[in-house]
Amino acid sequence: MRTSPALRTAALAATVTVLLPLAGCSDGGGKESPPSSAEAAATTTPAGLASQQLKWTPCPAPSQAQGGGTSPSPLPGGAVWECSFMNVPLDYAEPDGGTIELALIRAKAMNAKKRIGSLIFNFGGPGASGVATLPAFGTEYDKLRTRYDLVSFDPRGVGRSAGVECEDDAQLDARYEGDGTPDDAAEEKEFIKSTKAYAAACEKNSGKELPFVGTTNAARDMDLMRQALGDDKLYYFGISYGTELGGVYAHLFPEHVGRSVLDAVVDPTEDAEQSSLGQAKGFQLALDNFAEDCVARGDACTLPGSTAEEVEQGVSGLLDRLEAKPVPGIGSRKLTQTQATTGIAAALYSKETWPLLEQGVDEADGGNGALLLALADSLNGRSEDGRYDNSAAANTAINCADSKERFTLDRTKEKLPAFHEASPVFGDYLGWGLMACTGWPVAGAWDTPDVSAEGAAPVLVIGNTGDPATPYAGAKAMAEELGEGVGVEMTYKGEGHGAYNSGSACVQEAVGGYLLDGKVPAAGTVCG
Repeated sequence: MRTSPALRTAALAATVTVLLPLAGCSDGGGKESPPSSAEAAATTTPAGLASQQLKWTPCPAPSQAQGGGTSPSPLPGGAVWECSFMNVPLDYAEPDGGTIELALIRAKAMNAKKRIGSLIFNFGGPGASGVATLPAFGTEYDKLRTRYDLVSFDPRGVGRSAGVECEDDAQLDARYEGDGTPDDAAEEKEFIKSTKAYAAACEKNSGKELPFVGTTNAARDMDLMRQALGDDKLYYFGISYGTELGGVYAHLFPEHVGRSVLDAVVDPTEDAEQSSLGQAKGFQLALDNFAEDCVARGDACTLPGSTAEEVEQGVSGLLDRLEAKPVPGIGSRKLTQTQATTGIAAALYSKETWPLLEQGVDEADGGNGALLLALADSLNGRSEDGRYDNSAAANTAINCADSKERFTLDRTKEKLPAFHEASPVFGDYLGWGLMACTGWPVAGAWDTPDVSAEGAAPVLVIGNTGDPATPYAGAKAMAEELGEGVGVEMTYKGEGHGAYNSGSACVQEAVGGYLLDGKVPAAGTVCG
């Protein structure tokens, strides 16, 4: 989000997994495994690219595709953010063919004598610009910077890394104002028309890149990055979709896995339908927790209702009224039912933004939809000036390159009752989102990714019991799929998306103990 520091926080939280109807959420998706480690090594080390010299210079302001804004400010002590580009093959099946550039950012380790290597971050989406996101977290990773260069990147298809382009700003405004939960034949026809038009625009503007933006290629890129950065092992911090990317990397290159942390974990055993249904349950749980908190605060909460159920009925009633009659939003733009649902979801990514949710719902109920629309804009990647970043386009392109699932209208409608039962507020919205890849010009690679990583170093896997976007059960599934002796699960009992940036000293000490000192937490560790 670009409207205020508080809303910017919500946007950063939202970079890690976006709701399917907006752009697609990270799906897993029987398994078609990526190549074995030996096969990967044979196809992912083009001559010269692994040893390329990276030229680091002071970072420019983020491009519009990355989200816009100003150049990142220096870190405490005067350390500056440096940026570079790295060449990778467009098609790893033809590694000596054409290349694309990946955008990188780094801040050097504070203690050069005790430096371990480069700690590479992926903040998820898929579609989040790591170049823009890493410095936006400011000093939150300073403890890790004592011994690591902090590094992030725009994965292929994202931001400045051959960013996928689809519809223009005016077309995206119209798309997001449209009805994401059609109720009759006419609305269904319009919904399908919009979905197909979006896919056609992506093919027209980025058809060359679309077959090659999937997660397996991104994992291969990370191994080239490891080599270009001069590291024998990949030290990695993956968040949300970044956990899926980290799991695929571990499967492809188990011998190169260094100290790694996966936070806000995508369940690698779930296909597209299961993933979306789980997300519906996750957002419903977060809304339940928000409503219970509201009731516990009594008169301090501005929303009507003496029980959590009554508070949620008020939210549902607002959404029903907005479907019939949108309210004024920002400028000439109105708040529609779909945008309000998006805005509510955005505010559930962090407990810190619950006050914005309460305020936004209260104001929209009174006829002012500006705050909920601003929250929706944050999740959709829209700046105040009306321009969009490419996170939604990249999100769809990566998900559709990964997942084989292509839902027909009839099949989608068959699934809607289960989604509505999972969440009266978000279920229909996420159920219709199953059609995000319908008509996509590129076939998907798998039903679910293979993340088995026998022989890899321990990977710390952290699940948050109140996570709306990547439900808690995903952490256990990831740890089990990585394999015995590799996946080490720990639990954070909290709210919001992710654990490390929640402020939990317990989580940060466990993560720091492993990444900095090599001390693996005991499996089953719980942080309250």
